Amino acid sequence: MSRRNSKIIKTVALVAAATVATALPATATTPSAGPLADVRIATHFDLSAGQMPENIALLRDGTAVVTFAASRQVAEVAPGGATRVLATLPAPADGGVRTPVLGFPLATGIVHAPDGALYVLYATGTAELTGLWRVAPGRAPQRVAPLPADGLPNGLALDRRSGRLYITDSVLGTVWTVPVSGGTPTAWSTAPELASTGFLGANGAKVRDGALWVTNLDRGTLLRIPILRGNRAGAPEVKASDMTGIDDFTFTGRGDEVLAALNGPNTVVRIRSDGTTSTVLDAEDGLQNPTSVALRGKEVFVLSAAYTTGADPNLLRARLRGHR
Repeated sequence: MSRRNSKIIKTVALVAAATVATALPATATTPSAGPLADVRIATHFDLSAGQMPENIALLRDGTAVVTFAASRQVAEVAPGGATRVLATLPAPADGGVRTPVLGFPLATGIVHAPDGALYVLYATGTAELTGLWRVAPGRAPQRVAPLPADGLPNGLALDRRSGRLYITDSVLGTVWTVPVSGGTPTAWSTAPELASTGFLGANGAKVRDGALWVTNLDRGTLLRIPILRGNRAGAPEVKASDMTGIDDFTFTGRGDEVLAALNGPNTVVRIRSDGTTSTVLDAEDGLQNPTSVALRGKEVFVLSAAYTTGADPNLLRARLRGHR
């Protein structure tokens, strides 16, 4: 492992340790029989190369596109498990030491747009590079929207009906919005429910049925924020709580039921529509600090970054039982 990547892992581990120590929620218990079957690790990534997967977008052909946080890369994972790097974002001149909280540059949220382009968030602590980037086939990555250097853009969601992107900032406690064409983002919500309590606040993001759903890692909450007329933000509603360490998530298609990654507690939980939770995956299944969950059809994809375990970043796959 390179000295740089070893330092990154140690930095993340030290910063996260205090959060994890007080973050073990009631949900981090023995997994239930749950909704998942055929659980297996489909792909192992190279920790020494900084391949700590942070976020995922699924393509129609079964390919998974992921961001590798520490290596600043976007890569595709073929259905058979082979990994190919698509793009590497430019390194900041200072190495990214000014990146808030973490102290290293990292690629975070990713979505796949209808035109085939990928949109990726990048946090560097520098005004020249921090922001929303577009990665298109045959072209060099291009920043299409700047974001504050003192923030940490993390979760990314696309509203396909309006063509707008929503960006969570885990440090500034803000949701930004910008059209897919790019430009200057506007602060869509700065509600107190988005703020951190010392580490990272607003995190994962998904658009569903006229609302933006957002997690707050520090507060352990899943929020629903209505998208009102004129693209105004409504008041956040807490849909589930007591899940400190919650990262990204996906809807199962059963009402508002969710599968969510709890990074520090090292679990994936099912959040039912009534807000109750149960653990469906844990370390015994191969989780190594899960960061994101995605679903296509009945296939569930879970990324693990091994930020604090420092062992085996991987892509886990499973089948959702009873899914039509």
